Amino acid sequence: MEPNLSIINQSAHYGLNLGQKLGSVLAGLGMLLLSLNLFGVQFPSSFGFLILSLVLASGGILTYAWYTYNGHSAGIKNNGVWFNSLSNRGFWGMLSAVLITGFYVFLYFMPQYLGQGQNGAANSGLIAFFDPLSQFLKKQPASQWFVYGVLYTLSILAMGLKFIWKYRHNRYQVLRTCSVMFFQTGIAFLLPEFMQRLNQPYYDFKNMWPLDYDFFEKGQMDYLLNSGGVGLFMIVFGVAMIFIISPVLTYFYGKRWYCSWVCGCGGLAETVGDPFRQLSDKSLRAWKIERWLIYSVLVFVVIMTVAVLYAIFHQNPAGYYVTRDLFLVLVLAIFAGLGLILWLRPKYLQQIPRSVKITASSIFALIIALTTLAYFTNNPNVFFIPADWLKAWYGFFIGAIFSGVIGVGFYPLMGSRVWCRFGCPMAAILGLQQKFFSRFRITTNGGQCISCGNCSTYCEMGIDVRAYAQKGQDIVRASCVGCGICAAVCPRGVLRLENSAIDVHTRAEAVRVIRLDLEKGATL
Repeated sequence: MEPNLSIINQSAHYGLNLGQKLGSVLAGLGMLLLSLNLFGVQFPSSFGFLILSLVLASGGILTYAWYTYNGHSAGIKNNGVWFNSLSNRGFWGMLSAVLITGFYVFLYFMPQYLGQGQNGAANSGLIAFFDPLSQFLKKQPASQWFVYGVLYTLSILAMGLKFIWKYRHNRYQVLRTCSVMFFQTGIAFLLPEFMQRLNQPYYDFKNMWPLDYDFFEKGQMDYLLNSGGVGLFMIVFGVAMIFIISPVLTYFYGKRWYCSWVCGCGGLAETVGDPFRQLSDKSLRAWKIERWLIYSVLVFVVIMTVAVLYAIFHQNPAGYYVTRDLFLVLVLAIFAGLGLILWLRPKYLQQIPRSVKITASSIFALIIALTTLAYFTNNPNVFFIPADWLKAWYGFFIGAIFSGVIGVGFYPLMGSRVWCRFGCPMAAILGLQQKFFSRFRITTNGGQCISCGNCSTYCEMGIDVRAYAQKGQDIVRASCVGCGICAAVCPRGVLRLENSAIDVHTRAEAVRVIRLDLEKGATL
């Protein structure tokens, strides 16, 4: 206990202790070794120095975390977050944004400056530094994506352990962090690399359309179909993920089963992005922008996918099991069915504004009409634009710029879920299912709320959780990823993540407020 309440007391300064400084130095040395390769520095043993640099970087993070949380009681640990230059858009935060954004620009558009060999040439620089590890895992030279995968996975592992120490008082946070660490390391990174070593297709079993927008691309399907039974299984599994596995899991658990427990984008946001979660914009204006952007991206990816698939099946290629006629029937059935659901007005869709229904139905009708027109005119371009153009535009603007450069590079500026909140089409689809068809909700006990605002401050999706808690209203938002941080940082236990089938269609309607009946003339 510190009895001195003076604001100039030295204990009020959030500086680094000796252990944190040691961790910072170790991590800095590891990053220095990696960075030196960009300038052509050659080490005597590249594999040994690679392992040393990765161990120093991850060991520094763990050392820093240990001396930050060890010896302190478990509980809310966001002390001084608004006084830290890194996490309050200060100098170090701005510098971090520039460096991360710059790295992504080089990774996506100029990999040759990272050392990627061109036209069959050997790698050099940073990418050559990872060649021994790549040869060990899959017997192939490294690429920029292999380097990215290693750094991505190591970041989630190291920062995941830091996250677990920070939120060790909350069992839910520990379990879901272990889950994203497992899926990223085992399923997204190691399994595909080992499969390539065995001359099997590279495939991330946890990734699915529309997040994996290349899944229905002709080159990808040919690659899998030509791989025999294993490739065919991957296609069947991917389709089952879209139409069966994902809807069923979302009905029972909401979108959190994917966005907070499985997805690599969410895993990076929850671990590496944790220091920046409070920077998400909670304003109504941001909420409006969010809805327009994310559903526009969803419409874009649907149109692009329909165009790409129709262009493929228009040629009726052998071995695809789907003909042009069958594809037209599938498009008519899917979009006509969605349109009917909107206008039949079942109980769980009554709250959708009429303007939204009209817009959605118009898009469905347009897709059906243009697909039918292309069929009868024998035109391979459904939307009068070559499908390859649509895919290239989507890949550049959404797949690279939005999800990569902005989605991660803007962590220190806009919070850790920039991509998930404003652009991810997978989050958009799962959000719609969660809003209208899921048993998931965050329940509130308004009588216990003291309006501290922790829940709203640390909601990475920009939801004003406190406003719901003050009204005693369950939180059922399409954007909520069910990370549970709002409940973890609540000092009164007001919030709980629950699943129930009792009132799926009316979850968001009840407002349980405290009412005081005062006699005429009485005062509080």
